[in-house]
Amino acid sequence: MIIFGVALTVLVILVVGIVVARRIDGDSANFLVAGRRLGVPLVAASLTAAAVDANATVGNTDLTADFGFWSGASLALGLAICLTLVGLFLAKPLNAMKLFTLGDYFRIRYGRTNEVFASVIMVIAFTILLAGNLVACGYLMERFARIPYAWGVIIAVVLVLSYTIAGGLVSDAYTGAIQTTITVVASVALLIWTAFSFGIIIPEGMGPFDFEQLTSAEFGAPINWATLIALGIGDIVAIDFMQRVFGARNPQVARRACLSAAALTAGVGIIFALVALTASAALGLTAADGPVLYQLLDGWAPPLLSILVLSGIVAASFSTASGAILATSAVTVRNIFRVRRPADSERDPLLRWTRVAMFPVVIIGSLLAIQTSQTAILLTLAFDLMLACLAGPFIIGIFWNRPGRNALFISAAVGLVVRIALLGVQPTLYGLENNIFYIPNTLFDTSIDVLATLIAFAVSLSVFFLVSWLSPRTEAELGDERDAVEALRLEQADVLGEAAATDGAADPVRA
Repeated sequence: MIIFGVALTVLVILVVGIVVARRIDGDSANFLVAGRRLGVPLVAASLTAAAVDANATVGNTDLTADFGFWSGASLALGLAICLTLVGLFLAKPLNAMKLFTLGDYFRIRYGRTNEVFASVIMVIAFTILLAGNLVACGYLMERFARIPYAWGVIIAVVLVLSYTIAGGLVSDAYTGAIQTTITVVASVALLIWTAFSFGIIIPEGMGPFDFEQLTSAEFGAPINWATLIALGIGDIVAIDFMQRVFGARNPQVARRACLSAAALTAGVGIIFALVALTASAALGLTAADGPVLYQLLDGWAPPLLSILVLSGIVAASFSTASGAILATSAVTVRNIFRVRRPADSERDPLLRWTRVAMFPVVIIGSLLAIQTSQTAILLTLAFDLMLACLAGPFIIGIFWNRPGRNALFISAAVGLVVRIALLGVQPTLYGLENNIFYIPNTLFDTSIDVLATLIAFAVSLSVFFLVSWLSPRTEAELGDERDAVEALRLEQADVLGEAAATDGAADPVRA
């Protein structure tokens, strides 16, 4: 019964995603940024669905049950911090730039070479992100449908790909509205059932107001802070988040949507953490016996509630996976291989090749998910890489004119080398066994785990400031930026029509 109910939800999402794909109308601008006509409800819902992924639900409950509120809730709260920062400081200027992908920003601000370098890093990170969400789907299929884990991963990615390849950001936005609604309703229903069944039980020292979890190493403070920083700052360079920001109708809509999504993400994350604390105290559930949330739903919750919550988890994972597939493919085709739509042609090679590029992305993501079946490790590592390489130059470059091309390239390269080197010598990654890339050694123990995230970010950021000071942006680079901005404006006029370049386009996706 449970798997049938979840399958019905997936079918509805699939049908909606394919039906609204008609709005693409063969146009890459509609496919990549939904014609830049999404309103607050759709952008906020899509951002929330992307943020409340398997990490913020399944991973959250596992860590909370074993280590306390801040160990698990930090996953969702970190993403909420990210959305808040984007809403307050970045959404308006980035939406106003009329970018098609985040790679466009790096081309305009730091030049063509850095566009390619940054895009390669983003593609790697978000293929890892895709894998992390497929892991959660694979485990769900295995536990509730008795489908082998690897086949569960494959089934999930085929379903997500089917509507993403058809409708791009349009399908993602409309399915995101359904997914967010299911997730919010499921979260509230789960909290109410837990409260009436067991009460809300907070074990001593593990609650939200036990701040030693943020101040004492004995209670996991370094790992909790590293999680908050990696997600709160590293995820600002999230190509899937930014794709949705670019699709907003105007800068004000983009800002309001980000702040609304931040509130929803934080609320859902807190609810799942409180449920996990209660399940741990009242029922003795731990992650050692499998995902805590799955144990609770499979053995204790009423079937209808289990269907609702599991549908929310699947929906959230699908949304994040969809955004990762779309954004990664778009960056690969547009920013690495420089495919554009000719103004004088009815054929749109950018649309066609972005769809083609989705296949290698999902194949690599699926293989990684099957090989490394650790949701928390994969999702957090993705943002770790973004934090170490691109977060500082991206944010600072918007507000400080001095940094030039050398600053980004050198700092990102140093950050990447340092982070990969530290990954190779750390036996654990965010408290879990490092089975991604580990070289056995006697020089480093588990204490390097959390420091690796912070060291790589600190080194990269220091190098960025140093090179910016010693080698500021030249007049030639400033001229290239003006030329790139003008080229993007002309592309806007060619692809969307002159009215769209001034925010007056026809309304293919009004919401």
